[in-house]
Amino acid sequence: MDVSQPSVLSAADSLALRYGAEAAPAAGAWNEHIALLLSHRSIRGYRPDALPGGTLEALVAAAQSAATSSNLQTWSVIAVSDPDKKAALAKVAANQKHIEQCPVFLVWVADISRNQRLGAEEGVTLETMPYQETFLVTAIDAALAAQNATVAAESLGLSCVYIGALRNDPQEVARIVGLPTGAFGVFGMCVGYASTAAASGVKPRLPQDVVLHHEAYDATGERAHRAAYDALIGGFSARNEMAMDTWTKRVIGRMGKLAAMAGRDKMVAVLHAMGFELK
Repeated sequence: MDVSQPSVLSAADSLALRYGAEAAPAAGAWNEHIALLLSHRSIRGYRPDALPGGTLEALVAAAQSAATSSNLQTWSVIAVSDPDKKAALAKVAANQKHIEQCPVFLVWVADISRNQRLGAEEGVTLETMPYQETFLVTAIDAALAAQNATVAAESLGLSCVYIGALRNDPQEVARIVGLPTGAFGVFGMCVGYASTAAASGVKPRLPQDVVLHHEAYDATGERAHRAAYDALIGGFSARNEMAMDTWTKRVIGRMGKLAAMAGRDKMVAVLHAMGFELK
């Protein structure tokens, strides 16, 4: 299958899609790489077409080119194409069917097990292993690597969506893909060609005045910006036949009750059981 290249929009058009015409910042420095980044959208429907030969390896090469703290390289990735395993992972993730549809599902792993094996083989106690900072480094490393892979995939005409719901049951994920102690599936990622039915617009983000601060943090005007953004998201939802909701209600719905965490409020105990002591 030929790999299609995404179309490149102008700076003004790309910024208007990402922020809405009223909140778009002035167009400045621009190239096709920035245009690609601004065109990102999560896709939740895939054709069954296999990835062209060598594509997975190219994505992993891009992932391994991301920054990694002190070159410790404390992440791994499991490529899952077996239908039964994808179905089992979809069950963990609240039955998200796109996990079963995509030709390749990637489980991104915060992985200190490799470095633990290195220490054991060299007869050295790695004293930093049980600390929260070490787990934070592994999770950040995995996220940076995955984002590089996402950008690479989208540059090839592929689509992706992150699946944080693997954290609903990390121990079951570990069982399905055979993770050793000291390895934790931080999130998954669908990779494949978007189905026609899954086409969607670029979802607007908060205006830059909310997230960009100069010299010091400044929340002045945040409430007004949030109100404008709520209206923008409402319009986006209507155009894309999504459940009508404001960003404000979305945040409250996801963060207002522990039940919304789907069991992830017990994550510290789970991490302890999986070999992360978190001192």
